[in-house]
Order: sequence, then C-alpha cells, then structure tokens
Amino acid sequence: MTNENAVSRAKAVESSIEITDIESWKTLASDVVARCIAQGATAADAAIGSSKGFQINVRCGEIETLEFNRDKGLSLTVYRGQKSGSVSLSDLRHSAIAEAINKALAIAEFTGEDPFAGLADKALMATHYPSLDIYHPWDISTDEAIQLATACESEAMAYDKRIKNSEGVGVSTHQGIHVYANSHGFAGAYCKTSHSISCSLVGEFEGKMQSNGDYTSARDANELISISKLARSAAERTVSRLGARSIPTGRYPVVFHATVAKSLIGHLVQAASGGSIYRRSTFLVDKLGQAICHSRVTISENPHLLKAAGSAPFDAEGVLTTPRTLVEKGVLQHYILSSYSGRQLGMPTTANAGGVRNLSINYDDKSFDELLAEMGDGLLVMELMGQGVNIVTGDYSRGAAGFWVEKGKIAYPVEEITIASHLSEMFMQIQSVANDVDTRGNVRTGSILIESMMVAGAGA
Repeated sequence: MTNENAVSRAKAVESSIEITDIESWKTLASDVVARCIAQGATAADAAIGSSKGFQINVRCGEIETLEFNRDKGLSLTVYRGQKSGSVSLSDLRHSAIAEAINKALAIAEFTGEDPFAGLADKALMATHYPSLDIYHPWDISTDEAIQLATACESEAMAYDKRIKNSEGVGVSTHQGIHVYANSHGFAGAYCKTSHSISCSLVGEFEGKMQSNGDYTSARDANELISISKLARSAAERTVSRLGARSIPTGRYPVVFHATVAKSLIGHLVQAASGGSIYRRSTFLVDKLGQAICHSRVTISENPHLLKAAGSAPFDAEGVLTTPRTLVEKGVLQHYILSSYSGRQLGMPTTANAGGVRNLSINYDDKSFDELLAEMGDGLLVMELMGQGVNIVTGDYSRGAAGFWVEKGKIAYPVEEITIASHLSEMFMQIQSVANDVDTRGNVRTGSILIESMMVAGAGA
C-alpha cells in the first residue's frame, strides 16, 4: 500500500467511528502501521482503545457524582532494526497521528539497540479466534441508574438500625473496543462491556463505627445480582463487623475469604512474571519445574471463558491466547511471558503480554462453612490493609481484619491485627480451597485455608 493510499483511508475513518465498527477500527490501525513503514520503520505496531459509558454515585438519597466518559487512545511503537520508539496519544486526527509517527521514529533513531526488542513471531498471530460473548451493552438511562442506586441504598439503610450512614451506591456501565495491528499484516479487534453496582455503608455500635459493603459486576447486566440481594449483603457485611476487637498474638491457622484470597494468587503471578524472572527480582527465580505450592494446588489460565472478566482472544502483541496450566499439583509449569521477556529468558511467549486472563485455582468439594469447620480455631481474614509484600524476598506482612473462629464457627469480629509469613511457606501450606469461588475478577478462587501464620494482635 502506498503512503498516499494509507493517508486517504485514514482520513476516511479517523473522525467518528462507532465502537462496534470493527472493520473501520482495524483499517485505521493498519493504516497507521503502513504509514510508519512508508516513513522508514522496519517494523511497527499500533494499539487503539475506545470506550464510552457513565458512572453515577448516590449518597444519602442525593446524586453525589455523575460522570460521562468517551475516551479513545492510540499507542504506537516503531522499530528501526533493534532500536524502538513508542508514543501514546488521545487525538486520532490525521495530523496528530502524523506528528506522533515522526516523534516515534525520532526516538527510535537515538535509542540504544536492544537485541530482545521486536514484534512477536508472525506464526503466533491470532489469525482465527473464538467469539467470547463479552459484549453486552446495557440499555439503561441515567435516570434509571439513579433510581437503582437510590432503591439499593434505601433498602440497605433500612436493613438494621445500627446502620447509621452511607458511603454511597455506585452504578456504572461501559463499553469499548480493543484494536491491535502490526506490520506482520495482522489486524484484530474485539468489543467488550463491563457493568457494576456497589454499595458501601457505615454501621455504629457502642460509639464505634465500621464501614463495609459489597458489589456486583458482570459483562452482561442481566447477570448482575438483584438490588435487594446486594443491599442485604452489603448491610450484613457491615453490621457483622460491629464490636470488633483484637486477639492475642500467636500462631494460628488462617482462612483467606474468597474476596481477598485472589490477592495471594496475584502475588504468585507477579513473582512468576517474566520481567521479575529475568531481572532476578523474585523469590521464584530458578523455580521452573519445581514444587512451589502444596501438591493439591493446580492453577490454570483459561482466556476463552464465555462472558468472563479476563477473557480475550489475543494478547497485547496479537498472539493467540490459549488455555494453560501455570501450576500443576504444586509444580510451576512455566513463567508468565511476553515475547520480550521470553527472548530475555530464551523461552517462547506464553501469550501473556498484558497479563494473565481468568486464572483459576482448583477447589475442593467443600463449602465455606465446611472449610471453617476444618480449620477449627483460627482467623478468618475478610480485609487486608497495607502494602507489606516483598516479591523479591517473599516476605509477607499485612494489616488485616475479619473474624475469630472457634470450633469451626464465627465467634466475633476482629481488627487491628497483622498477619505475617513467607509467600513460599503460605503456598506450601495451602490445606484446602472451598467451592465459594468469586468469579467477579480476573482471578477466580474460593476461600483458602493456610495451615499456620503469625498473627500480631493484643500484646504484640
């Protein structure tokens, strides 16, 4: 394609493309790449994102915020051999793109050579990929969203007289498109939606206040839980925290509730990521093929789950995503790699440029209540505070709140405690995973029972 043709085609589609006009978006991204090649780049890629939606927040029956969003952006990388230059912009007019291309080429001219830089291999491009059913626009007006939020807050506030205040109910809906093209001739795009409702409350008992809440989210608004169920859940979680106290310092078994257990898997992902590995800045360096978790633990990635939060047909480099097993019966099967980090390590990409997608830990055939019964006496963690996790050393120390459990039953709420251990010990001491899987995010796990952790509370 000549540069003149690329310019004329870009001008035809750059102005106001609808989010669902996939072919026009692919044309724009491809033409940007063609312009880069015509101006001297040896390779190039372009990623475009466009989204629209709104978010409202109601507090104490009044509209606190109402935000409309319509955003778009372009990220461009050009290569001159092993030199590269990258530019991002939000103005997709022809003149702005032309200026961005010139800047990217100038940057590439003066950067140092990187032997690991470049596009992912052409043979790995997602030339054919499945439909993942992740685009479901929510036909809801702002007035209807305000009514939903107001009704949810009203029900939640009326649930228990100990609920004294509201921190707000939020309703949001967004739809967007992700587009990627490169000089291999690849151009791909997919549309996606996300919708959520959240409710946060303040309870008071004997002069002391606690805040808590709950939320629901889904690709398809028809799969959001009902307003009544959300209000009840948010209220129950709030009043359950009233009367919290500390506990004596000691070593106890700990259950991470499903809503916070996903953070443990997130730490493992960070530690096993290619960037951490090749920089040797993780406690999982040289652990490939070795046991890093208890033998009962298997962690899998399934980027093609229908309607799931993390589903995507290709990664940030256009590589076809595929289901993989990260940890099998406790053994680390592979690192989490992009093409760049893979080249650094002499390994192929795992199609994880841009992160993991729908990571799931296997669970046992037992309910949350059965998991507490298995623990007996110990700590149930419902909330984590602070950033005391060191991926380099594996040291783990965070503030926590939750419940003390006696003889397998919740006894009373606890707060002002710190839990500490080492991530490698925690993963090795995973005794059970309940079947109360939280599917609202990119990491899907049930509640996790850890055999023993140090808990600093009263008298620490």
